Amino acid sequence: MTDLLFWGLVVVATLTSLGTAWTLGANSNSPPFAPAIGANAVSTMKAAFLIGILAALGALTQGGSISETVGAGLIDGVAISSLAATAGLLTATAFMAFGIYSGYPVPAAFATTGAMVGVGLSLGGDPAVGTYQRIATFWLLVPPVSGGLAYTTATLLRRDDIPETVSIPLLAGVVGGIVANIRLSVIPSPTGAEQESLAGFVAGSLPSPTIGEVDVLLPVVTLLVAVGSFQFIRRRTQVSVDRGIKSFLLILGSIVAFSSGGSQVGLATGPLENLYGTELGLPGIALLTVGSVGILGGAWMGAPRLLQATSREYAQLGVRRSIAALVPGFIIAQAAILLGIPISFNNIIISGVIGGGLAGGSAGVSRRKIATTLVFWVLTLGTSVVLGFVVYRVFAFVLGSAA
Repeated sequence: MTDLLFWGLVVVATLTSLGTAWTLGANSNSPPFAPAIGANAVSTMKAAFLIGILAALGALTQGGSISETVGAGLIDGVAISSLAATAGLLTATAFMAFGIYSGYPVPAAFATTGAMVGVGLSLGGDPAVGTYQRIATFWLLVPPVSGGLAYTTATLLRRDDIPETVSIPLLAGVVGGIVANIRLSVIPSPTGAEQESLAGFVAGSLPSPTIGEVDVLLPVVTLLVAVGSFQFIRRRTQVSVDRGIKSFLLILGSIVAFSSGGSQVGLATGPLENLYGTELGLPGIALLTVGSVGILGGAWMGAPRLLQATSREYAQLGVRRSIAALVPGFIIAQAAILLGIPISFNNIIISGVIGGGLAGGSAGVSRRKIATTLVFWVLTLGTSVVLGFVVYRVFAFVLGSAA
């Protein structure tokens, strides 16, 4: 490959990755703040600004694991070349663009995963069967787990014998305890790991006994953060239930937007892992910076219009169902980041909305719409594999031996 062609592909691949990240920032990261806008807790423009900042930070500090899976874990035996990365990204972006303009539910994770499998097979690689099994298992578990958690949450919030001055703070405590165990690249690790959590940092920095290989300080710090979160929201709900709910919606939306950035950026940066890391010799943070810039731009320029539409939908759902949909979204997104599983954030939210609706006696979503969504998920995955395979072959044929 000539130097001119190589650097041309680097530029095209990077711009395509930026475009994919921009699309994700404009669409996939909007739902977390929609309930807060619907409840008049924050303005649309301020929400778009916060989404961009928080999602970009999540991408920088948590996006590495999923990026590595998409870039190197989907195919065995070959490395994704710059041409293959470009073909995969263009294929996935085409699917996402179709979904945006047609209104059909095209999941970004399915499109990107399928496209990268297709280009990898076209390169002559072998299927990474073990990885596919892990991803498929996680994807299959998302609807029942998200729906089940949302149902449980909505049921708790609907109980007359548990006042909102208790139920809302309880959820805040659960979220706070999980936040204490989120691994971030900006937290130094006493063991030298790339990422560490607040609880892990404290436990590793202070002398303490262990019980069954678990440092005693881990649950202690987790409990302290959970209690602090509970007390903070409880005080606000005791002053005014409406004020407390709005505060929780803002905090929850911020945490979910952060998690969304961490779980989505890998879909845009993963295909370039080999190009940036091996061929260009750049550190991982350089690639994640590209993705976070794209997400930031998409959120600031494209999110306001979508936020106005989705906030009306969440306003119709009500505060309880909105919270019930976002809590499992946060938990599942963090689980996916920890395991390095590419996911579609909107799919989690859809399942949560259905589960929260069941707690009120009706899912609020027609069976026809659910069936249509499932069909498009399957079609997206299968078709993206085929198109990714074909697009790379066409690119390689056009460029000839230089590719």
